[in-house]
Amino acid sequence: MTAQRSAAADRAAIADLLARYCRGVDRLDLELVRSCYHADGVDHHTGFDGTVDEYVAWLAPALRRLAGTQHLVSTQLIEPAGDEAVAETYGQAVHWGDPPEDPRRNFTSGFRYLDHLQYRGGRWAIRERWAVREWTRSEAGMFVAKEADGPSGRRDADDPLWSLRSRVLGTG
Repeated sequence: MTAQRSAAADRAAIADLLARYCRGVDRLDLELVRSCYHADGVDHHTGFDGTVDEYVAWLAPALRRLAGTQHLVSTQLIEPAGDEAVAETYGQAVHWGDPPEDPRRNFTSGFRYLDHLQYRGGRWAIRERWAVREWTRSEAGMFVAKEADGPSGRRDADDPLWSLRSRVLGTG
């Protein structure tokens, strides 16, 4: 670990990385998802094992079949060791889509992300991930339509996040 980096800074950078991954999935920003892995990264997900490029190609149609997802992360243990780290992140992921009675499109799952991360090229990224599904609950027929008033979440550039980031951070 260099003088410019500390274990606390590494933990914060890794926590931000894991939050960006969830944002990428939920906002259907597949380039953001890809950026969370090193180019030679590997993912082991429910029903998938392969490289990050293969993972993103597998993930894209699965996410597009859904109207939305929301990943909620909670307990996190990040253990940096020089330029390597292990992170265990607990979470729940809500999935919804049409038809609302279809349990394959309307479910919540409890998971753990088990990540081997590496610091390379001036950044932390996932070298290998195991997405361990702990449980799944059907939400078929449980979702109700959102009320018409107030902002709505979207999975494209019209999501309120992007105009807020542009206004505050000057991003395009």
